[in-house]
Amino acid sequence: MIQTFLDSWALFHTTYLAGGAIAVLLSLVGVWIVAREQIFLGAAIAQASALGIAALLWFTGLGAAASWPWLESRAAADACAVAASVTTALLTAAPSARTGARGEARTAWIFLVAASLPMLLLAHSPHGLEEVHRLMFSTLLGAAPEELWSFAGLALLTVLAVWRWHDRLRLLAMDPEMAAAVGMQTRLWTRVIALWLGVAIGLSIRVSGLIYTFGCLVLPMLVARNLCREVRPMLVVAPLVAASTTLVAFFFANHTDVPPAHAAVALLCALVPLTWPLRKT
Repeated sequence: MIQTFLDSWALFHTTYLAGGAIAVLLSLVGVWIVAREQIFLGAAIAQASALGIAALLWFTGLGAAASWPWLESRAAADACAVAASVTTALLTAAPSARTGARGEARTAWIFLVAASLPMLLLAHSPHGLEEVHRLMFSTLLGAAPEELWSFAGLALLTVLAVWRWHDRLRLLAMDPEMAAAVGMQTRLWTRVIALWLGVAIGLSIRVSGLIYTFGCLVLPMLVARNLCREVRPMLVVAPLVAASTTLVAFFFANHTDVPPAHAAVALLCALVPLTWPLRKT
């Protein structure tokens, strides 16, 4: 099995490395999502990214690509996905104690709108529907080398930011009122985090699809929360769980000829209940 995996490296190394970089990136930004008990927010942002791409496909289907050929490029798809995800993150990422219920309702509304509109926009476009189904299905096989470098860079920047400001990020996630009391500009910090969250999810969704994106966003942190008592070690454990799990999943996916993205999410899902007995109280 090991030799088979090594033999596949020349053909699929971009897929493996891009999947690992995405997993590390999303697991770190997912710490914020899970610590704030806003897990559904991740699904809404990811779904909104798919809506952004669907809107672009609908617009190009009207003939806009004839005047603006760049609309059919990967950069245009990334820009639309990021714009939609950033907008959603900024609108929903910072509910206060007084507006928490309304914030959840708004998040649910955005998710349902973003889930239904792509099918309506592209109902008469076989190519567009195929692309939406691909985003929902999740795949890593189309990752390009430049995307690998982009995700590796984003993951590195995220690691450096967490290392530099981990105390402030933990305080803001766990006790925003105390963060404001000690002088943190909580609104600015929350908007910057929401912006970064939107960028990470928006860029990931087109390469890895909804299931892998959302799975890597929340599942490593759920495992880390079972293994750690405080948020600080979770910042280390979550990306380690994400990286190691994806490596193992890709190895077995190659051996059994199953989709690597789904194998990784399934393995992460299995780790959550397996680590329940180890949960720190």
